[in-house]
Amino acid sequence: MISATPSPIVDNLALFIRGLRRSGLAVSVGQTVDFMRALQWVDLGRRDQVFHAARATLVTRCEDLALFSHLFDLFWQVPGKVASARPRPAPLAPRHRPRSSRNLSLTSFSTRGGDSLEPELELSDRSGAYSDGEVLQHKDFGAMTEEELQRVRRLMAQTRWRVSRRRTRRMVPHPRGRRLDLRAVLRRASRSGGNAIALAWRNRKVKQRPVVLLADVSGSMELYSRLVLQLFYSLSHSLRSVESFVFGTRLTRVTPHLRLRNLDRALTAASREVLDWSGGTRIGESLRAFNKTWSRRILRRGAVVLVVSDGWERGNAELLEKEMRFLRDRCHRLVWLNPLLGSRRYEPLVAGMAAALPFVDDFLPVHNLRSLEDLASHLASLPERARGFLSPPRLSRVTQGTQKGGQP
Repeated sequence: MISATPSPIVDNLALFIRGLRRSGLAVSVGQTVDFMRALQWVDLGRRDQVFHAARATLVTRCEDLALFSHLFDLFWQVPGKVASARPRPAPLAPRHRPRSSRNLSLTSFSTRGGDSLEPELELSDRSGAYSDGEVLQHKDFGAMTEEELQRVRRLMAQTRWRVSRRRTRRMVPHPRGRRLDLRAVLRRASRSGGNAIALAWRNRKVKQRPVVLLADVSGSMELYSRLVLQLFYSLSHSLRSVESFVFGTRLTRVTPHLRLRNLDRALTAASREVLDWSGGTRIGESLRAFNKTWSRRILRRGAVVLVVSDGWERGNAELLEKEMRFLRDRCHRLVWLNPLLGSRRYEPLVAGMAAALPFVDDFLPVHNLRSLEDLASHLASLPERARGFLSPPRLSRVTQGTQKGGQP
């Protein structure tokens, strides 16, 4: 199991990964995990071994090798010193530059103080590779170029979602109802001299279940956070009664911001509301705040709860287990979406994910367009009948296979 205990070396490594991403290198969460595991097999006192371990796990395109070597040298000039929380301007990778520009200027970023600029690094832009629809369907969000992410956002904005419905206690007129509507029968009979010529029926009203969205926007979810907000925006404008929350070290409600009609304004307003964006992770404490403040208001009508997180918990795993049990017992369906589940090598070994998984009804990936299509189909096919109070959860096939240690 990978330890989540904070330390200077872990903080520096996380800051290094964040610097690579700000520079435009597509470093996924799975690559970050592989890099952390590779460091267990090398001598951390040998700069060359750390460099080759990082390059082998974090770089996937040959045109990024020169940029990575330059960024590695810039960042690790002052070993052991943790950078300030305020990010410095980072260099841009070729895929963030216009296609027409052939030579790219690169400014430096470092953990040192001062505003001096490093010499420019000349790179050739070869990022304009064509990606057809089939490749885009299966490509991980964390490895996409900016143009591909724009296409994904347009496709998500056009998606129309459906979720399972529930039968309420309220009775409404229905031509094939199961109960006789005596009031309607008497009203009709009064128009025909007291003779009940035609009967009227009624049935229980069917309504869409409320949907509650909880997203992790901590540093480990940085590659997926904005796309998750895009997903929440699409769900909020396709369904009724949707509540959206994000969390890192604290819980923040972003429902009013995502109701804005303009997509860019909605996402910008939501991200500004979050004070702990790309920070630490306290899943248990965030769920406790939700259960204490919001659960009685929005879970009483059989809500479907979607939690989007990679399960990296830096708080108390026992608290997370307690709050997950509370949440599971008060909702109709608890779905956990994990972007790491798209990798065949993924196993839920981190303490947070291991503590939450026994209380999850459906454990599904959310890492590419195909997984979003599967999620839409799954939400539309959820059963209408609610689970009995305090009964064991119904696990999906993905959850069962993962809990047994097998591949998803």
